[in-house]
Amino acid sequence: VNSLANDPSTATRAGPAAKLAVEFNSGRFSASELKLAEQIFRIMVKDAEIRVREALSANLKNNPSVPRDIAVTLAKDVDSVSLPILSLSDVLTTEDLVEIIRSNQSQAKMEAIAGRKTVDADVAESLAEKAGEIALAKLAGNPGADLREGALNRMVDRFPDSEKIQDPMVHRAALPVTIVERLVTRVSDHLRSHLLSKHRISEDMALDLVLQTRERATAGLAMGVTDESLFALVRQLAMNKRLTGSLVLRSLCMGNVRFFEQAVAALSGVPLANTRILVHDSAGSGLKAVWSKAKLSPALFPAVRAALDVVAQTELDGRDLDTDRYTRRIIERILTQYEMFGVEFANDDIEYLLGRVSKLPAASVALH
Repeated sequence: VNSLANDPSTATRAGPAAKLAVEFNSGRFSASELKLAEQIFRIMVKDAEIRVREALSANLKNNPSVPRDIAVTLAKDVDSVSLPILSLSDVLTTEDLVEIIRSNQSQAKMEAIAGRKTVDADVAESLAEKAGEIALAKLAGNPGADLREGALNRMVDRFPDSEKIQDPMVHRAALPVTIVERLVTRVSDHLRSHLLSKHRISEDMALDLVLQTRERATAGLAMGVTDESLFALVRQLAMNKRLTGSLVLRSLCMGNVRFFEQAVAALSGVPLANTRILVHDSAGSGLKAVWSKAKLSPALFPAVRAALDVVAQTELDGRDLDTDRYTRRIIERILTQYEMFGVEFANDDIEYLLGRVSKLPAASVALH
């Protein structure tokens, strides 16, 4: 106090601030000295000189006895002051951290919070909603973070293709099976192998997920190729028993009518020209006949018919996300079609929809 009174320069204020904080941490202060020190801290956290506030933060970050108001003030300060407290102070409550995340744009602050020794579920959820890619990668790799399904889903929603986040997420000690299912169709091959081997899922589910990934890639590959290349692809798929009903439906949902026609022709043995006439028969009997001849699942037929109805009524305009809007329109029509048969779906995601429709017993949906 005497040094502050005799020489109030910046350098002098920063030195005593650090020394006072060290003594405060030592536990040697009496009750009255503690109160005096706290009063001085409350003045110093408002000091205009950043080095004074930095000295306080650096020296009080590990002390669980720091009054909460002082810790919160330092935590809300500029990054160079706040980061030590945000990273290490146990004085800050869940409410304090959530408020800082929601009211702040500083990614450095969020990275500090994401790397804390423990991050509870509420804080993790707030980070999942607001933090950037680097902070979320740090959160995903933090074994002390309580990451629930909702937060993990939000991270995947916001950064679906980020390997920086996927890598530590895949290597977490445990993941909900719903997250495993989402990740396995997105991650690179080496991460997928780790995901399927480490996280407990049934062999059937693992097979379903691998097939789903393969079919998504195949459907994407079939978009925009020449008729000759498409013919060769369809024949190869048929020869290897990979021209499945779900792949045929997936391609139609993506607007690839040419693939659909080629696939049905290959599976039914009906010439392509005749298949096209039957598929687009306005009465619907031609489609039903060629679908049955192709020996494709009757449970998929209402979805196919609904998708073709949308195809007939929709013209792609070439705008950004055109295919996404088209697919969404088809899925909405398919959901409506199945509701007529009393079949309800809990999700309108294309992967979920295709998985559910493909597993419906034929008896549950008549081939109308």
